[in-house]
Amino acid sequence: MRYESLSFLKRIIAAASPSGSEEQVAQLYRDYVGPFADEVRTDLHGNVTAALNPTASAKIMLAGHMDEIGFIIHHIADDGLLYFNAIGGHDSAVPVGQLVWVYGRERITGVIGRKAPHLLGPEEAGSKPKLGELWIDIGAASRDEAEEVVEVGDLATYQYEFRPLLGDRAAARGFDNKAGLFIVAEALRHLKEEGGLHEDVGVFAVGTVQEEIGSRGAWTAAAALGARTGIAVDMEHAIDLPGLSQTQFGKLDMGKGPSISRGANTNPVVFRLLRKAAIEAGLPFQVRVAPGTTPTDAKAMQISGHGMATGLVGIPLRYMHTPSEVLSLSDVGNCSRLVAAYCRQIQPDTDFTPR
Repeated sequence: MRYESLSFLKRIIAAASPSGSEEQVAQLYRDYVGPFADEVRTDLHGNVTAALNPTASAKIMLAGHMDEIGFIIHHIADDGLLYFNAIGGHDSAVPVGQLVWVYGRERITGVIGRKAPHLLGPEEAGSKPKLGELWIDIGAASRDEAEEVVEVGDLATYQYEFRPLLGDRAAARGFDNKAGLFIVAEALRHLKEEGGLHEDVGVFAVGTVQEEIGSRGAWTAAAALGARTGIAVDMEHAIDLPGLSQTQFGKLDMGKGPSISRGANTNPVVFRLLRKAAIEAGLPFQVRVAPGTTPTDAKAMQISGHGMATGLVGIPLRYMHTPSEVLSLSDVGNCSRLVAAYCRQIQPDTDFTPR
């Protein structure tokens, strides 16, 4: 991966963007795509769209959501402890003991606390904690001291950032879905620098907001754009781990290429074109089956307005929605090239009607 691209990925990982508060990542995205996009715009919800051939008659929407899971402070107790709600999906066993950044008047460190194991009753010790039983300790001894730096409605995220592992693998908070945002940006760059896009086909790479709470940004962005076809890029659960049955979950291995979803949420013509693009470009890929709708922006894109011929590509990810998600950087690079190759397949008269 080239230095500038990896630097961009690290910056968006480090920036805080819990659902509804994506502004920092949005600015980094605008700064990165600006030099090679023909047009960059931001809508009322905060979706950022970078376009090539923006006046073309045929439109392709690429979607990578900018938001991540996090926490929001809803109560400051008399003893200075902060109580919070979850933003997005969390396993309540994960936060205990984690260091977090609390984004108040300044960014400060906090610790997510719970009673020590020695002090738990028999029923408590035998069950997972509930998020309502946890708190964030910033070291304040009173509410007044805490309120000097924090107020209700402030956000928190885990402190983990980008860390390389062995080989081409890396760990980070928020690969879901900062890696997807990175992929749509890189796909746009490949198309600009390497060419191959039909002059009357426009590509609109959208950094969407609020996917983790219902793909809210994708609904409005897709409706406003009215694209004929679109590809959502998101993370998929890697199944190459102990205790995961391929007979139950299918097969998806990290490092063996991005996934192409097949099922009701994927237009059959789009699936065939994605597979054709991968084969012709010599890119590895894996097929994932989704029998119904998916918990991604693809579900919103598919039924927005008069409908969109939608595809979904993914990156095999371990430990999703934890502070240390793990993926293969080769999968990320191959996915960006696959998305660009798909766009090159599209002509102004491409018919996506299932027949």
